[in-house]
Amino acid sequence: MDELNNIHVFIRVVEAGSFSAAGRDLNKSASSIARQVAQLEDDLEVRLINRNTRNQSLTEAGRRYYERVKALSRELELAKSETRSAHEGVDGLLRVALRTSSATTVVVPALPALLEKYPALELEIIVSDERPDPVVNHIDVAIWIGELPDSELVARRLSPSRRILCASPAYLEKHGTPEKPDDLLHHNCLLFRAKSYGKSWTFTRDGETATIAARGNIASDNGLVLVTAADHGMGLIVMPEWMVQDLLQEKRLCRVMPDYEVGPILTPAPLYAVFPGSRSLSRRVRVFVDFLVELFERNITN
Repeated sequence: MDELNNIHVFIRVVEAGSFSAAGRDLNKSASSIARQVAQLEDDLEVRLINRNTRNQSLTEAGRRYYERVKALSRELELAKSETRSAHEGVDGLLRVALRTSSATTVVVPALPALLEKYPALELEIIVSDERPDPVVNHIDVAIWIGELPDSELVARRLSPSRRILCASPAYLEKHGTPEKPDDLLHHNCLLFRAKSYGKSWTFTRDGETATIAARGNIASDNGLVLVTAADHGMGLIVMPEWMVQDLLQEKRLCRVMPDYEVGPILTPAPLYAVFPGSRSLSRRVRVFVDFLVELFERNITN
């Protein structure tokens, strides 16, 4: 147990930058912190930290050791969290940040079943199409889109970045159904404006890619606006499959050119549930993340 405590202290020294800063974090004196690090070095028979009167710096052995024990510390925290959560109820307040599209089309419609199963669970839903930092904003779970930065956050993938081309039956009946990419030059395309989207639509089949400069009379940075416009027969859209799944099932939208892989995005944009990895996970967080994963899997499968 002493060795584990000493490892924990060593990690804090590295992350805080000094013995005194680590002491303030752990409510201990700098000399006590230094003794524990020295004891760890004696046990390992190697110097981990170079010391002088002004600062401390990691030795090469210390750097390698920190990388290994930091990962071990995370696993221990996760094991402790899992053990505790097995005896916790699913209750209390859960702060979640959802994108407008995922909140409206997928998550909120499925909440009645979740809250019926866990009636003591309370949700505060923050709607944002940005990527709010869960740690800074005290958010338990957030849905992010796009590739993840290297951080302490834990992520569960909810959906791949697959996009599809679709339009309403009324639009297709009036204007005809495109069968190949060039046909889109004679159609009204509803355009999504976002940083990860280019100004062209790409279509790939049998290893060959065609790029089309899509044009239309409506553009928006909000996907729901374009989905609504397409639902009302105003043109063709390219959207994530999960976002239009219900409308496809209800036959209010139809897939167009389904044998093509559609890619207007400049970079992959999968959907993730992210949450702080350093915080002991409550059972309500675990339950909600599992709910999201199952929900999106079911949505895509259907």
